[in-house]
Amino acid sequence: MTTLQITDVMIPDRLGTPEAADFEAAIAVRTAVNAHDSGTNDEARPPEEMLPTWRKQEHEPKRMVLAREGETVLGRGVIEYRLGDAVDTTWLHVEVLPEHRGRGVGRALAEWLLDIATADGKSKAIVYAPSWRVGGARLDAPTGFGDVPADTAETRLLLSLGFRLEQVERGSRLPLPLDRAVLERVRDDAAQAAGPDYRVHRWGDHTPEQWQEDLAHLLTRMSTDAPSAGLDEGEDPWTVERLLEDEQLEAEGPRTGFTAAVEHVPSGRLVAFTTLYAPAELDRPADQEDTIVLREHRGHRLGMLVKAENLLALDELRPGHPAVVTYNAEENRHMLSVNEALGFAPFVYEGAWRKDLEPLR
Repeated sequence: MTTLQITDVMIPDRLGTPEAADFEAAIAVRTAVNAHDSGTNDEARPPEEMLPTWRKQEHEPKRMVLAREGETVLGRGVIEYRLGDAVDTTWLHVEVLPEHRGRGVGRALAEWLLDIATADGKSKAIVYAPSWRVGGARLDAPTGFGDVPADTAETRLLLSLGFRLEQVERGSRLPLPLDRAVLERVRDDAAQAAGPDYRVHRWGDHTPEQWQEDLAHLLTRMSTDAPSAGLDEGEDPWTVERLLEDEQLEAEGPRTGFTAAVEHVPSGRLVAFTTLYAPAELDRPADQEDTIVLREHRGHRLGMLVKAENLLALDELRPGHPAVVTYNAEENRHMLSVNEALGFAPFVYEGAWRKDLEPLR
């Protein structure tokens, strides 16, 4: 593809301007690829919803590129970085429009991103690649939990580039509405099992001041306590300042946040939390994002308690969404058991792939 051009996408301050055209085109690629591959619009994200995420550059640096042939957009690539212990790691993502596949665009984008990562001194690249095919030959994860198709375009490309499969993630979907009386009973049973040492709290887009330090600690532990197999993703440190900046940027977008957390009453500290984000459009699913119960407080049904409480909040304050979507590592049996008990069912599996990068000489 001698006429292929790959160029950086500028992240605009606002949409609907000439400067935002490439950003909007890149998000359109994301929407088209997800709709084609999944057969649904569940993963569609309008530009105004994606912009706050892309403006989180201080603590989550990232770049996006577009692949074009002349004026025709063919696909996009994303490269993300972290700070802290994960400073040596990069996360890559490539999407090619269906009508332009099979022409080497995905490989060109992947090699471009890998060159950037190597030039930036990174020693490890991680790719999360959704695999929609069911049946056929499979490639098992070394964790012993889950597999991905062994002979699809994404698998062949990743293997040819030197990536190895480390983990499989499950995407799960919970149809709504749920029977509120049943959900309240589930919440109450979990609260009774937890006992008087644990108390649940919930809030909206902004964390109350008294819980900001604790939530920053829980977010940091998300990067160390969640199963990561051989990915070795490292600690991603959160501070109160980062939390406040993140919440301010999210508040500039159209999504509504719902958080439920559990306080350990004897210590007065938060030990578990979960967050949902509901899109502005009621015909789209809500996203179940971070959920964690600190290791030292597991075994008290706190995961079920926070998830049931947050689903009740969503039903009370934003009824009408068709589903909730979430992702978990296949070996995270504790959290998957909670999800399955609530009614989540798998709809896609993602391979988590790693490549160790050679330094520039």
